[in-house]
Amino acid sequence: MTARTAVLTMCAMMAFAGPARPALAQPPAETKCTATTPEFHEGTQARFERFNEISKAGEAQLVFLGDSITEGWEGAGKEVWASRYTPRKAANFGIGGDRTEHVLWRLDHGNFDGLKPRLIVIMIGTNNAGHRQEAPADTAAGIRAILDRLRAKCPDSRILLLGIFPRGEKTDDPLRKINERTNAIIQSYADGERIVYKDIGDKFLDSKGVLSKEIMPDLLHLSPQGYGIWADAIEEDVKRLMAE
Repeated sequence: MTARTAVLTMCAMMAFAGPARPALAQPPAETKCTATTPEFHEGTQARFERFNEISKAGEAQLVFLGDSITEGWEGAGKEVWASRYTPRKAANFGIGGDRTEHVLWRLDHGNFDGLKPRLIVIMIGTNNAGHRQEAPADTAAGIRAILDRLRAKCPDSRILLLGIFPRGEKTDDPLRKINERTNAIIQSYADGERIVYKDIGDKFLDSKGVLSKEIMPDLLHLSPQGYGIWADAIEEDVKRLMAE
């Protein structure tokens, strides 16, 4: 084979094979939103089961749903609870350390089954910020999923959705800022009738936005004074939404 013949043969082979093609780009792996993926909260079984029993009884007319700040109505807030909410046949469905995904798991496994309260008060999401500094959009999606579950289970109940309470001493606290950005999203979930949004965070702060340890001793959980402020801030809403 002459040199000319070899060159022609190689060109023909290249033409047959066609131009080199780049590898196809793989689609990005789908990322799971942890805030919307129901997850059992280890160590909370007994409390969760008690909520199921309350649900089956079907007597509670007012239910507070949330994390340790809500659970604290049984601690630092017990005197305020006894005077304001026990007469209203209220139930406390707060579990310390709960994030949105834990509340979703509870709702998928019996909480609120058989319960038809006139009003549900929700305040959840600060642990999504505090435990993993979650993107506000993800936490908000978890809260949206909770609202959807509740509307399906309790279609005649009204919901008072509270903005996540401020945390950290000053306005530049990183976790407080995450909560504020989450609140900016979830306020749009309200329709003003069946779901009412209210942000009472400023009630806990001074004129400069500073959070006092007299109100939140650890700059997260409420003192007895703090629970009094909470109750006062929503009293008129509770009356109106429960049609008292």
